[in-house]
Amino acid sequence: MRELLLDHPVVASVKDEAGLAAAVASGPPVVFLLFGSILTLPELVERLRAAGKTVLVNVDLVEGLVGRDIAVDFVAQQTAADGVLSSKAALVKAAKARGLFAVHRFFLVDSISYHNLGRQLAISRPDYVEILPGCVPRVITWLKADTEVPIIAGGLVCDKDDVLAALGAGALAIATSNVDVWVM
Repeated sequence: MRELLLDHPVVASVKDEAGLAAAVASGPPVVFLLFGSILTLPELVERLRAAGKTVLVNVDLVEGLVGRDIAVDFVAQQTAADGVLSSKAALVKAAKARGLFAVHRFFLVDSISYHNLGRQLAISRPDYVEILPGCVPRVITWLKADTEVPIIAGGLVCDKDDVLAALGAGALAIATSNVDVWVM
């Protein structure tokens, strides 16, 4: 996945059917799937995989899944997903244990949450950390100095300037639901 992100550092964050159709048609090669239910998830993942996408499922947002390891088991056993993203360290750790790509989503809202990040990453041991909002280059610079985990900047990345600022600050990639940004 790292090579895909180095070649195309924009991740399609898909939050509805319209975004899914756009991602299938021409979106980036890596997709964060941010919607669905236990009834629809296998088919949603299969549509993206059939289009050649690498798919990571946000298990926190899938209706019917609970915040326990069984949610990761469901994704691993019942879908063709390549990985999982979650804001819960235990679920990220479970994804790694099952051989899935693991992205720890972390909402940075203040200095307390920033200082808690290191402890959470030590628990989850993710392949990547996604920080939200991703439009804060200064914080990306700090985080780049504090961890070796590759950074994905997500949330509120609205235009080319945001993309360039995040990448310039040290993010490996950005994640956005803005289809216009996918094709830059």
